[in-house]
Amino acid sequence: MLETKDKNENIEMITGDPKRAIRKLSVPMMVSMLLIMMYNIADSIWVAGLGADALAAIGFITPLFTILVGLGNGIGAGANSLIARYIGANDFLEANNAGLHAIVISVIVSAIFTFIMLTAMVPILEIMGAGDTIQYALDYGYIIFGFLFIFVFSGVLSAIFRSEGDMRRATIAIAVTAILNIILDPIFIYYLNMGIMGAAWATIISCTVSILVMSYWIWIKKDLFLDLSPKNFKYKGKIMTDTLQVAIPSTLENIIFSALAIMINSMLVIAAGTTAVAVYTASMRIVQLCMIPMIGIGTAVLTVAGVAYGAHNYNNLKIGHSYAIRLGFGVSIILGAIMIIFSSQIATAFSYTSASAALAPEIATAISILSLFVLAIPHGIMSSMMFQGVGKGTYSLIITLLRSLILETVTAYLFCFIFGWGLPGIYAGVVFGCFLGGTVGYLWAKFFIKKFKKIAKDSYDAVVAAK
Repeated sequence: MLETKDKNENIEMITGDPKRAIRKLSVPMMVSMLLIMMYNIADSIWVAGLGADALAAIGFITPLFTILVGLGNGIGAGANSLIARYIGANDFLEANNAGLHAIVISVIVSAIFTFIMLTAMVPILEIMGAGDTIQYALDYGYIIFGFLFIFVFSGVLSAIFRSEGDMRRATIAIAVTAILNIILDPIFIYYLNMGIMGAAWATIISCTVSILVMSYWIWIKKDLFLDLSPKNFKYKGKIMTDTLQVAIPSTLENIIFSALAIMINSMLVIAAGTTAVAVYTASMRIVQLCMIPMIGIGTAVLTVAGVAYGAHNYNNLKIGHSYAIRLGFGVSIILGAIMIIFSSQIATAFSYTSASAALAPEIATAISILSLFVLAIPHGIMSSMMFQGVGKGTYSLIITLLRSLILETVTAYLFCFIFGWGLPGIYAGVVFGCFLGGTVGYLWAKFFIKKFKKIAKDSYDAVVAAK
């Protein structure tokens, strides 16, 4: 357990001024996400040297990889939300138990989905249209999916640190993964001549070391605010249900993102072949890099909203949601402008060999159009994360389903095939659909917060009457 002073600093931060809490929580998360994206981009850059087929294979595996990462992040989101709500309600024993339940869930889920992914990978890739790239995809995918537990467990442990406001060590753990992966990639891919399989093994080894670091803090050094000793585990159906009410929708959201990527990849293959998938994969790496601040701010909103909801604090919930959106838009304007101005220079990072040089102009065009996606996302993602924080995971799922699986795919199809805009139409459709779906989510969140005002007031009146 931490010293009392440290406990109070962490807890007072997430229960105090929501603007300050969002800034303090989001910056380390941004650093963490930046590091993760850096090693994802490093994977793409190093693999790009193997040729367009290898890079396209990463593009086919990425949606499936997002699913397995989403398992850990989904369970982590459920734990983060529930632990934060218990902290807001000053019920620290149940907060401990919620963290332990999340770990148990991660073990069970990992075993089930490892089997599913390993047995179903070939037909899934065939349906996705992997074609000539399928062997590359299998070489990479079997290794990644075979060690699913590593990614799920890492996501849960990181979320537990975030739930109590300990962003510093959550960031350190992720930094270990990212830095190791960046170092090991060229060694495994080229020096050891392992090719695309080397990229997979570099990721596995790096993430394993990160888990060992977090496990040391939790179970050996034991200086977490929460006490995750096995003796504190007491099975409770309510905790399991409350965790899964956020975890399942959050995981399904990641599956939706993967389904979106699969459908977009299919459209790209139909419109221009597998080379278009390579172009889109490289471009979306940059878009995802620029989305890091939004994800960081959104993750902070999840914790702040959970604490505010648990404490029945209407003002903190309202202020936190609105401030996060304003902050997100400000950052996205800057990043979007950078993407447009330097699109050609960025494209060269993915076309530095003779095997991939022809991709540069197409990647630059894709980056310029998809830069608008960064502007279209803040109001939607902050609203979804707010709903996760207050335990309304289904609401967040509905927003994501509408935005990604329905509006983005429909508008991409319309713009590309019906309007005849070709590949730029797919990019523009993704942007426009994202903006429309995010707007619906934002309006829903504002309505929910307005209703919560009455609930919070009734709760306050009941406490006063009891005194």
